[in-house]
Amino acid sequence: MSDGTHQVTIERLGHRGDGIAPGPIFVPGVLPGEVVEGEVTGDAMSAPRIVTPSADRVSPPCRHAKSCGGCQLQHASDGFVTGWKEEVVRRALEAQGLSAPMRPTFTSPTQSRRRASFSARRTKKGALVGFHQKASDVIVAVPGCQLVTPALAAALPLIERLAVAGASRKGELSVLVTESLSGLDIVVTGGKPIDDALRSELAAIAQAEGLARLAWDDDVLTFLPPHQRFGAALVVPPPGAFLQATETGQAALLSAVQEALTGATYIADLFAGCGTFALPLAEMARVHAVEGDKAMTLALDQGWRQAQGMRHVTHAVRDLFRNPLLPDELTRFDGVVIDPPRAGAEAQVAELARARVPRIAHVSCNPVSFARDCVRLQAAGYRLDWVQVVDQFRWSTHVELVASLQLEK
Repeated sequence: MSDGTHQVTIERLGHRGDGIAPGPIFVPGVLPGEVVEGEVTGDAMSAPRIVTPSADRVSPPCRHAKSCGGCQLQHASDGFVTGWKEEVVRRALEAQGLSAPMRPTFTSPTQSRRRASFSARRTKKGALVGFHQKASDVIVAVPGCQLVTPALAAALPLIERLAVAGASRKGELSVLVTESLSGLDIVVTGGKPIDDALRSELAAIAQAEGLARLAWDDDVLTFLPPHQRFGAALVVPPPGAFLQATETGQAALLSAVQEALTGATYIADLFAGCGTFALPLAEMARVHAVEGDKAMTLALDQGWRQAQGMRHVTHAVRDLFRNPLLPDELTRFDGVVIDPPRAGAEAQVAELARARVPRIAHVSCNPVSFARDCVRLQAAGYRLDWVQVVDQFRWSTHVELVASLQLEK
């Protein structure tokens, strides 16, 4: 289609949330069925005017929705977003010749993200803190953000102080803020090299703000252990370690995993992290936790040793991509939970298929790699009982899910 003003009808949404019209033409901030018009440059209509709106169009709940790139789908009703994410999973399964009953989606409430990565820059008058503008390195200030918890929203002035103290005039800070049971746990990267003067200033800011921990690159100042609760255990994750995005989402995933592994007496937790699943599962069965990161594995072990009422938990530090557990190691387990990164766990799933462990709870943040791994398990005799979308990343295009696979007799 030639450049200029065009009127088009949106056929569907792409995986990044942009509308796709015939051509194809990519249009941000629109919904399927909408008629829009605007200037088309190349294959994009960057500033569409809505001619015929969808019945699923709503007013964004956040005043920053048009400029901030933190959310992609605030203009869509909750029902539409849920249905779209479920359809993403169905299409991924169908592409592999699979199908499964879809359980109702769980969506975390607004203002529930307990972890977020903010960007910060020093300015002539102080500092600017927020999220990046859509498709840009421009930072948009986000006071009153509807995504993060009130504690994280209230941390924006603190991040400004950190930027004034330790950001270079040309560089940008990345500030990962996590809410812990002991206070905020902050990891800063991209700042000036730390010296005694900066360390003293950062410590003063952290103490004044009541932080639990502040990590400036590899320099860590701990004031209170930044505990996270996993079942009956309290765990201190290493700075920046993986954590489920919301408490409610974590609880929904755990409940589904526990159901999928009902009856198991010895469970392997693969890609175990700091024990999100391993430690609560230890209240119902013995657990062997396998994780590639040594610091996270040690945090898991320490949490288990200090907890009460748990069954035995063993652990191993192991790269499951290069060195997956083999069938002779897996056959002692009657249940497995696997929660790999976005790339999936092709090598480990191949060994699971050979080992024929009776029950598998599969958690995934990528429906495509999940479906690819599931078809391998189905070929080995597993039945995909059900799939549930757990939407911790409200208003985003990110799709997370949990599924139950049972070995058929």
